[in-house]
Amino acid sequence: MQKHNENAFDPGGDEAPLLRIEGLEKRYGQRVGCVDVDLEIWPGEVLAIVGESGSGKSTLLNVISTQLEPTEGHVHYRMRDGVMRDVFALTEAERRLLMRTDWGFVHQDPAMGLRMNVSAGANVGERLMAIGERHYGRLRGAADTWLQRVEIQSDRIDDSPRQFSGGMRQRLQIARNLVSTPRLIFMDEPTGGLDVSVQARLLDLLRGLVNSLGLSAIIVTHDLAVARLLSHRIMVMKEGRVVETGLTDQVLDDPQEPYTQLLVSSVLQV
Repeated sequence: MQKHNENAFDPGGDEAPLLRIEGLEKRYGQRVGCVDVDLEIWPGEVLAIVGESGSGKSTLLNVISTQLEPTEGHVHYRMRDGVMRDVFALTEAERRLLMRTDWGFVHQDPAMGLRMNVSAGANVGERLMAIGERHYGRLRGAADTWLQRVEIQSDRIDDSPRQFSGGMRQRLQIARNLVSTPRLIFMDEPTGGLDVSVQARLLDLLRGLVNSLGLSAIIVTHDLAVARLLSHRIMVMKEGRVVETGLTDQVLDDPQEPYTQLLVSSVLQV
């Protein structure tokens, strides 16, 4: 597996984490989604959450990103004014603004993150309109710039996402999320369901954008090669609990926990 790009992340470069999670838990009656999760994300850091299907990784991502309410615990985020705020204590309007500005969410199925009945340009421009931009020329210009940055030709700006391939839809979803210059991006299996050649192209694009923009990101993936390529740190989950965490290359090259060893060996045997 190709090693990740280690540039752009300096944990000593900031005095406080961007995101701090404490004692996070999500239960559905007797069923555990995730339990007793603590972690910090620093500016410019990419964390991969890995584990088998049903391990709780997507549940954790959805709770951190406020799409699910936690049963217990706190998610604190450092706002642009430097103040750490509990995101579940924000008003609904404050939370919506956060999702439109500082945060982004890239779904495995692009249709969940796009408006399929409007043009590609409108999909990108809408996020800017949501934070107050109204000038048509600037909206279209920003959309065109971002389509080109995600390798979509300018002459497709008025096309519907329905006319795009799966890989193009995913790149459009990425452009829609990044146009407002967020600081933190959540990604749920961003390359899942794509052909291998399309995956490789998308991963190269994601790695370049994350590094050039200095983004922090939390990526859920079952693919350890994706974790290796994109993340600085990795968190391994099993049955809703974190069983191992550390620098990506260290965990994948020298896993300490039996479950992590099994995950890594299963990849090597393929």
